[in-house]
Amino acid sequence: MAGEFKLAGVMGWPIAQSRSPILHNYWIEKYNLNGRYVPLAVQPERLADAIRGLPALGFRGCNLTMPHKQLAMTMVDSVTDTAKRIGAINCIVVGDEGKMSGTNNDGNGYVLSVQEIAPRWKPSDGPIAILGAGGAARAVVVALLERGAQEIRLINRTFEKAERLAREFGRAITPLAWDRRADVISDVALLTNATNQGMIGKPKLDISLDRLSKATLVSDLIYVPPETAFLAAAKERGNVTINGLGMLLHQARPAFEAWFGILPDITADLRKTIMDTFKT
Repeated sequence: MAGEFKLAGVMGWPIAQSRSPILHNYWIEKYNLNGRYVPLAVQPERLADAIRGLPALGFRGCNLTMPHKQLAMTMVDSVTDTAKRIGAINCIVVGDEGKMSGTNNDGNGYVLSVQEIAPRWKPSDGPIAILGAGGAARAVVVALLERGAQEIRLINRTFEKAERLAREFGRAITPLAWDRRADVISDVALLTNATNQGMIGKPKLDISLDRLSKATLVSDLIYVPPETAFLAAAKERGNVTINGLGMLLHQARPAFEAWFGILPDITADLRKTIMDTFKT
């Protein structure tokens, strides 16, 4: 049986907050697979050692979370074009002869999470406003551009950072100063928080939604807590809201398939299992 055992995990520092082990082990048990998905607490200075050890330890691959997504790109044998554009990987697959490939499923997971709640929405439907210009925002921007977005307003505390992304990704990106955030969202089809503001232990996102259309979809990449103050305020106004849990679930499906050979389903019971962890 040892040769049939399939092992995967998630590397981060810290890692205790990750719900990925709950998610993947739920699927392993559901599909009656002989395997396990484990948390891997890896300090940044030991990342190269940890990644090199994956084939030797019999891992099919792993996910990467903060702060490892960018540096890990330099430690695998190949990287997909999408991951190169994002500038980070969130998934490693160990292939034949221990060769490791890196990809990034975050952006695709985000788009699918929005379409799950709003099936008729398309990135080309209208202007999109994204708060933040870090790694998470890059993943979302790349996915939206690849799917036809025509106008993305990138609003960031450090204007120069948003400006650099605009130069890199072209005319579809308009960089905007943070103090304009409440004024430039009135006509957007989608408003997304890609900052860490609103996460447990962080200050809440400071933005007025008074000028926002009630037809605007409002999303937050955060899923701890499941509903941030930002989403609660949007919901109270009547906007349709999407939290970050869907992104977590949808980015996990292709990784699970690559490691375990099955494309898993996202069910109500799976969502309940993960949501229950927020109550403990």
